Amino acid sequence: MNSSSERTTGDGPDVRPDGRDESANERLDRHWNEILQELRVAQTGTQILTGFLLALAFQPTFKDLDTLQTTVYLVLVSLAALATVSGLAPVSSHRILFGRLMKEKVVGYGDVLLRVTLAMISLLLTGVVFFLFDVVVSRRAAIVAGAVVVAVVVSLWLVAPIVLRSRSDGDGTRT
Repeated sequence: MNSSSERTTGDGPDVRPDGRDESANERLDRHWNEILQELRVAQTGTQILTGFLLALAFQPTFKDLDTLQTTVYLVLVSLAALATVSGLAPVSSHRILFGRLMKEKVVGYGDVLLRVTLAMISLLLTGVVFFLFDVVVSRRAAIVAGAVVVAVVVSLWLVAPIVLRSRSDGDGTRT
């Protein structure tokens, strides 16, 4: 039997530069599990925001919203529903494609949908902050608060990972 560092899948050694000794199927399974875990985290936040938004419509002061606030509210409810659907779509596709030897396509599709879900959540978070500040403080405060959320999301969700990636030599170590 080959040692673990010499394991092959028929195409030659399957030890990656990052030191992982896994077959292509094991790697796909790991990627799928990572996507599912990330979706679980995202879905929890989305469900909390959706519940909050749905409860607002039944508050006595809801009728006092101006036209912009009502429009923003309806856009946010729609966005929350779409984020929920896109976050659940990888699970649905996996169920439909299960056992058809399409794991690579399922993982790729799941990755795309996770990215779409995160984009929707970033818009949803920004919109909820804008909406709350608009209702509670002022429109000007809402614009500032929304801009701050956009800046933080872009910094933490895009800029920081890109900087970390650029400082790595590809195997997880710093250069």
